[in-house]
Amino acid sequence: MAKFHIKKDDTVIVIAGESKGQKGKVLEMNSKTSRVLVEGINMVKKHTKPNAAYPNGGIIEKEAAIHISNLTLIDPKTGAPTKVGRKLVNGKLQRFSKKSGEVIK
Repeated sequence: MAKFHIKKDDTVIVIAGESKGQKGKVLEMNSKTSRVLVEGINMVKKHTKPNAAYPNGGIIEKEAAIHISNLTLIDPKTGAPTKVGRKLVNGKLQRFSKKSGEVIK
């Protein structure tokens, strides 16, 4: 399985594509397709039949997955886009921001 610089619940910014510049929280990840579901990003309209969740059916706006290469992590200290590094601390690998050196949870 591939290692990614982004994990669930991280705050990310879109660096390419239609939603460029928008920020959001990672809701879901698919490691097989390298795609990520980000809150409020890459919204699409979906036509649905009536069901328990939507008794009337109709057109619903929801998030679509975006490729992980189009996202970058936001530095927890400065709020700017940053690259991610990994370092060994007490026998455990930790992610850190390359811009500020801040450890990312």
